Order: sequence, then C-alpha cells, then structure tokens
Amino acid sequence: MMRSRLALLAAFASPVLAVAQASRPDAPPSPPPPASPAASAVAPEVQRVEVTGGRPTDVQERRQSTAAKIIVGREEIEQYGDASLGELLKRLPGVTVSGNAGRGGNIRMRGLGGGYTQILLDGERVQGGLSLDAIDPEMVERIEILRAPTAETGARAVAGTINIITREGFRKRLNDLKLNAGLENGIVTPSLNWTRDDKWDDVTTHLSLNLWSWRRRDEGETTTTTVENGQTFVQREGSRDEAHRAGINANARLQWPLGEGQSFTLMPFLSFNQGGSDRRQALVTTGTPPDGLTLYDLAEGDHAGRFMLARLNANWRARLGEGRFEGRGGVGASQSTNESVRREFDADGYLLRTVDDTSDSRERNAHLNAKYSLLLENGHSLVSGVELDLARRTEARTTLEDGEPQLSEFGGNLRAATQRVAVYAQDEWSLSSQWAAHAGLRWEGITTEGEGADAVTERNTSSVWTPLLHAVWKPEPKSRDQVRLSLTRSYRSPTLQNLLARPALSTRYPTDGTNTPTHPDRAGNPALAPELATGLDIALERYLPGGGLLSANVFHRRISDLMRTLTTLEDVPWSDEPRWVARPQNVGEATTQGVELEARFKLSELLDDAPGVDLRANVSVFRSTVDSVPGPDNRLEQQPGGTANLGADYRWPGLPITVGGNVNLTPGYRTRLSEAQWIVQAPKRVLDAYALWTLRPDMRLRLSASNLLAQDAESRGATRAEDYAETSTSLSPTYLSWRVSLELKL
Repeated sequence: MMRSRLALLAAFASPVLAVAQASRPDAPPSPPPPASPAASAVAPEVQRVEVTGGRPTDVQERRQSTAAKIIVGREEIEQYGDASLGELLKRLPGVTVSGNAGRGGNIRMRGLGGGYTQILLDGERVQGGLSLDAIDPEMVERIEILRAPTAETGARAVAGTINIITREGFRKRLNDLKLNAGLENGIVTPSLNWTRDDKWDDVTTHLSLNLWSWRRRDEGETTTTTVENGQTFVQREGSRDEAHRAGINANARLQWPLGEGQSFTLMPFLSFNQGGSDRRQALVTTGTPPDGLTLYDLAEGDHAGRFMLARLNANWRARLGEGRFEGRGGVGASQSTNESVRREFDADGYLLRTVDDTSDSRERNAHLNAKYSLLLENGHSLVSGVELDLARRTEARTTLEDGEPQLSEFGGNLRAATQRVAVYAQDEWSLSSQWAAHAGLRWEGITTEGEGADAVTERNTSSVWTPLLHAVWKPEPKSRDQVRLSLTRSYRSPTLQNLLARPALSTRYPTDGTNTPTHPDRAGNPALAPELATGLDIALERYLPGGGLLSANVFHRRISDLMRTLTTLEDVPWSDEPRWVARPQNVGEATTQGVELEARFKLSELLDDAPGVDLRANVSVFRSTVDSVPGPDNRLEQQPGGTANLGADYRWPGLPITVGGNVNLTPGYRTRLSEAQWIVQAPKRVLDAYALWTLRPDMRLRLSASNLLAQDAESRGATRAEDYAETSTSLSPTYLSWRVSLELKL
C-alpha cells in the first residue's frame, strides 16, 4: 500500500511529460481507431475527418492532442443531471461561473469573461444573442476546452476556448426520452428531452428536442450609504421578484454520403422562449438626499420578453488532389423583443413617475469557411483556411418617462453591421519519437459600422496578426509523462455595444441636472482598440495505467491596450450641466498568471483494497495586475483569486446504484477598479450530489441536488471622490434545487 501511494505522489511531482501528436499511431501506448490507410499513415488527419468507427476515450484524445485540450464526454455531461451548462462547466479545471449558486451564469476561464473566453457552438462563434444556459446539457455530445488558441479555432481567446459540440449523427440507433422535474424554493419546473438517431437508406440522422419551463422567486436587499459635503444619506432597498419562462430547443444533423471520401451534412438549430417577471421594491431612507436624486417609497415593475433564433449550417467534405477539402457555411436569424414598465409611488400610494421601455432587436448573420488539409510523406500535416463572417443588427428602442421620450435627439433606431475576415495556416508534425510541434499563423480583420442619430455612421476597423506555437516532449517514446509548451498571441475585440456612442441615462437621475459617480450615464467609444495578449503556457502531465491523470499547468498573459469602463465627469450634449459618464477606454497594460492543478484517478490506485471510488480534484490560483491602477487589489475585473473542486463517484457493489458528489469553492476577492472605486465579492461555496438507479437496461432514475449549502450571495462596492463617498452592500439568498429524471430507452 505504501509503495503504491509513493508511486502516485512521485508521479504527480514528476517534471516530465510527453505528448503524442494528435492521433499519431506511434504516440499512444494503444493504437488509434481503425482508419483508411491514407489516414492511418499520419495521425493528425484522424482528428480532422469524420470517423465512423470507435473513438478514443476522453483521456486518450486529450493525451494525443498537441495543443493543450480537455475533453468532456457524454458520461460526464449527464452525470449530475445539471439543468444548465454553467452548472456543469463550473466543476472543470480553471472554469468559474459568475451567477448565483445553482443558477448558471456567464462562463469564464481563468476567471476572465467578457470576451476573454471564446465560446463556440459546433466550432462557430455564438451569435444572435443565444445564451448557453438556454442549451440543455442533454443536447450536447461533448465539450472541448483549449487553454491556448490555435490558428484553426481562432485567436479571440486570451483565456482559452470552450467549444460546445451538439449531439452528433448516427453511431447506433437511439430513441431516448428523458422526463425531468425540478423543485426550487417550493416551485416545480418540468422539462422533457428526446433524442433520436437513425439511418434511412444512406442518410444518417440525428434529432434532439428539449422542452422546458421554469418559475423562480427571488428576494434581495441593498443598503447604500452616501456622504456628500458632510451630509450622510442611507438607503435600504428591498426587492422581490417572481419570474417565469418557457421554451423549446431543437437541433438536427443529416448526413449524406456522396461517394468515396465525400459527404454532405445539414445542421439546423432552432430556439424559442418567452416569459416575464413581476418586481416589487420598497425604499426606506434616512438623512439628507443628494441633489437631483429621484426617490420613491414603493415601486413595481412588469417585464415581458420573447427570443427566437434559427440557424442552418452545412458542411461538405471531399478529397481534393492529395489532400482533403472542407467547406462550411451557414445563415442565421434572431429576434429579441422586450417590454417593461416601472411605476414609482410615495408612501401614500401617489404615482410619482412612470418609465416605459420597449425594444425590438433583430440580427441576421452568415458565414463561409473553407479549409484544405494535406498530409506529406515526411510526417507534416498542413492545414490552411479562410473565414468570412457577416452580421447585421437593427434595434428599435423607445424609452418614455411620464409619457415623454428620453434622448429623442439621438434617435430610437440603431443599425449596425460587422464583417470579419480571417486567413490562417498551420503545420503539425513529429520532430522525433519524443518531440511533436504545432505552428500556426493567423490574420484576422474586423470592421464595425453603426448608424445612429441623424444617420451618422461610426466606423471602427482593426486587424491582428497572431503567431502560435505549441510543442510537446516525452522523455521516452512510450512514456506516460509529457510536457507541453505554448507560445501564443491572442486578442479581445470590442463589442458592438462598446463601440457605439449612443448614451443610456441613469435611472435615478434625470437629465435636467447632474448625477453621481455611482449612478452614471453610459455611452460607447468608437475609438476603442482591441486588446492584444502575449501568452506562455507550460504543462506537466502524467497519464495513469488505470485511465486517470495528473496535471500541472502554468500560464502567463501580458495584455496591452486593456479595455476598462471608466467613470468620468464630462460635458455632454444631452445636459446643460456636466454629467458622470461610464465609457469604455483603453487604459494601458495588464498581466495575469496562474497555476492549474488537476488529478483524476481511482482510489484503488492510491490505496490497496480500496473501494471502487473515482476521485477528481482541481485547484487553480489566479493573479493579475492592471498597471494604470494603484495597488493593492488592482486585479483584472471580476477575476477571483482562484477556484477549487473536489468530487467522488461510487458504484455500490452488487446494486445498480451509483452515487457521487462535488464541492466547488471560489474565494472572495476585492478589486480596485480605479483610484477611487472598489468592489468586493463574497466567497461562493457550492455542494452538488446525485444518485443514479438503473431499474433495468432501458430505464434509469436519476436524483440530483444542486446548491445543497444554499449560501447567501453577497457583494459590496465603494466609491470615493472629492467631497463625495458611497458604499453599498447587496445580499440575496440562494436556494437548494432538486431534480429528478426518468431516463427511458424506447
């Protein structure tokens, strides 16, 4: 027992690793799946063509990839019965989720979101306003996480890339039905999933359907203390929200063989949902309020919204000369409509103010990609390609305060268009039986045009060259250890909303006076430049005989032209007095670095005669500094100091029952946004568990519990300026969520 324990600890401390070039037959200890003679001659091609036979395991595919990659397959995706992708992804190394526990939220790698993490759906950037939380995990075949960018997947990935692969075509006939019921805060939420894989003559087909609905009840309280010119003013605002939403998601994959080495695939995707919410607020104040602040005692708000998206992608693969050609294209359209009204009253029920807001946003997009792959006799695998993306967005918005339009001089309609062109080339080859390399070069240009008031067009053009290099080394050709090295350049482009200069007014301060730094107006910046990042990644990996792994990864990013929203006092055309305006700006340079540790193994590999427990653990530590902001705590916005997970799964001997649990920890952190502004985020602790009972081969029952600790969510903020200071604290409860699923194979 002591010998096996020391062997495992020594394996984790070993500073050597080796990587086999993706799918090269001489790299892994077991050969890759059977392929055609041409494909098996050089391994990288196996990963770039559709394989109809067996596929390597998730760990094997990770091991064989030259670029650092984490693969999450169907077994792990469905394990906890998660209701959203965010709840699933938070258990992976280095991934954090910004929302309240149990509610999903924005997905971040290495604590960085807001454009730092590239999110792909079937290899294409997510467009049209589609939220990943709208995609049920049951519709996902696998998830690929790349810690460093490649020329083929794109360089808008400073923190990394998450590629969501939807359920694929026919491998074996399936007709699966899953009936789900959730319970949170006393409210039942049903959903249904249906998956069908079949083959009609030569056409292989896949269809996934997800019907869902939910109702939520939330509460919160915010306390704000303002000191201005020696006068103290305290606001305590309580809120209660009741929201509901229902929708349908459907995707299909139809593949036709067109002869030897040729295939054509159609991939339609549809998403529709609608819902609404009712909000009630009460405000209690003490002291003297700042000049110009709009106050109320009671407020009520109603909201109704609808979202629709349709997408059709196509893929054609064929042999062309000595290589292979792949053409991909697609079109998509989406629409989002929202209507809201807010009414504010005094303590006697007298109506003080009414704000009506309606918006109708529509987007049309199209993309066309071409890729050519060539395998050379000397072991080189060359890939080159070109990409073109076009998107056009229109938005009609009207905001009325007591029946009078706000900022009518800026127009209520917005028209914007973006065009992205990219050209890339990369080469992957084995230098020897111990060394493999992957080098690429990518050029990408983005042009954005927006038309606002008086048909004035604002134009922004940027382009970036991104060289990329990945290498792997193993001490012995058949070694289970390997070392990865990546030198990359990546970038983060401004969003359309950040570029367009049309303002949005503070809801608490009307335009006939000044406002405060904590209640600013908001506007874009047409001159905003993209961020550039130079990156270094070094990883040590050991793959264990029982299918487990140990990994340690170190990363460093040096960022230039950092984009950050700054609040400054400006002379503005929409007010006779100077106003505080929050506007994105390039503020200089920043650095982020960290360490990511991961372990997956069977307990029996550590202890002799141990029960059949599968263990997994990961710990990540992040650090960052923004040069233009004085320390301490001058970190990148919303980046925590780290994250950690510890989980285990156990299959009961002699019983058709499997149980498991996972604890996720994200420490609290304090961020200094500027010389005068701070935000503080409280720690987040989430405990999940599940039990799976196989009733018979075609029927399973899964019980999942999410957010068992039900910890309150808390955040704080502080702003200080000359003769002005404000602090705020927000607190809201979270809830334990239960989910039961009956899984049937029809």
